[in-house]
Amino acid sequence: MSARVARPLIRQRPLGLSSDSGQALPLLLAVVVGAAACSMLALSTVRALELRQQHQAIADLAALSGARAMWEGGDRRQVAHAAKVTGAVNGIRRIALLESGTSPPTGRVEVEVTEPIRVGFGALAVAIPDGETSTAEVVDWLGGGLTPGPGDYSGPFTWRQGKPMRPDVATAFDHMATAAVAAGLRLTVNSAWRSSAEQAALFAAHPDPKWVARPGQSLHRLGTELDLGPDATYGWLSINAGRFGFIQRYPWEPWHYGYTRSPGSTSVGFGRALAPRPAGRLSSTGALQPWVPAKYRMMILAASKRWGVSAALLAAQIRAESDFQPRSVSSAGARGISQLMPDEALRFHIDPFKPAEAIQVQARLMRELLARFGSVPLALAGYNAGPTAVTRCGCVPAYPETRAYVRRILGWLRDSQTGLIVRLVG
Repeated sequence: MSARVARPLIRQRPLGLSSDSGQALPLLLAVVVGAAACSMLALSTVRALELRQQHQAIADLAALSGARAMWEGGDRRQVAHAAKVTGAVNGIRRIALLESGTSPPTGRVEVEVTEPIRVGFGALAVAIPDGETSTAEVVDWLGGGLTPGPGDYSGPFTWRQGKPMRPDVATAFDHMATAAVAAGLRLTVNSAWRSSAEQAALFAAHPDPKWVARPGQSLHRLGTELDLGPDATYGWLSINAGRFGFIQRYPWEPWHYGYTRSPGSTSVGFGRALAPRPAGRLSSTGALQPWVPAKYRMMILAASKRWGVSAALLAAQIRAESDFQPRSVSSAGARGISQLMPDEALRFHIDPFKPAEAIQVQARLMRELLARFGSVPLALAGYNAGPTAVTRCGCVPAYPETRAYVRRILGWLRDSQTGLIVRLVG
């Protein structure tokens, strides 16, 4: 019988954790807790960013609401109220008005949302201070972001080589510049439209009226003037500029050219262009204000189409002249619906008491005045006070009747066609 080999008995270790596992458990728990904390932190960060974006959007809405209130003629209190109501309906109670207005109805509105951002969960939630700001403004889109003063051309503007000018002036310049290139020359625009405020600064620096016009008297404020260069082009300009509607304004300034062709009035920011109609028919609506009597609408539209002057402008002018009374006679002897003087009626061989004839002459005179002054306010002043008075000062003369007349007509035009828009800027 073979001998059995004795094998040592192996004692089994009781089920449980080893000392290494016991050390790993706290580490594992720490990793889990850390991951959870990181996850909560990430979620909180994302949530905070979402809330900040929401607050920024609400600030934008509040600024736009405040600007809209300004556009409607509201004062600072009404602007603030509009902004706060917009915040409240979007769940924001803490909103402040930082700035309101410059020259109503245009100006800026800046608001700030100071509602704290709450992030975290339960007892761990915290409030983070926030301050989202937004700025909206009310601007005159006809002004292209520029700041025309009283009596200045106010738009629309077109830019050439970074310089603003009337659109019809820009078109004429394009034609002239193309002709200059064909002659081997390149025209540069050194200056174009300037506001009266800019002119005042220039005159303060160089107070010599031969070279720098006084504020309010510079033709540059009308958007018709161009200072051109270089020197090598002056000879060509003196010969050819007239073909494109430009004249050299002053013998001692070979660079200064002004555009003299009639722009009508739509192109200089007043009134609307007539919509095209089949077979040349004119619309009896759309281009005229609703208060124009029906029996005069087609007469005004026909004169507008023939002479290139805004129908809305002609209508507002008739309202100021006679309030559509065809038999009206003024103390100065002006007659009819358009208040023509006897010498004007004789010049054009018409009866001023016949509205269709008078309105045609009115439109023709306004076309001539627009071509002469390049400005609707100045053309109106010339119609009322005579062109000599306007030429003398280069402005709307300081006659109370004339200034009230111009102001009244421009007010009626703006009632029928506002150029104000509301937009976010920051």
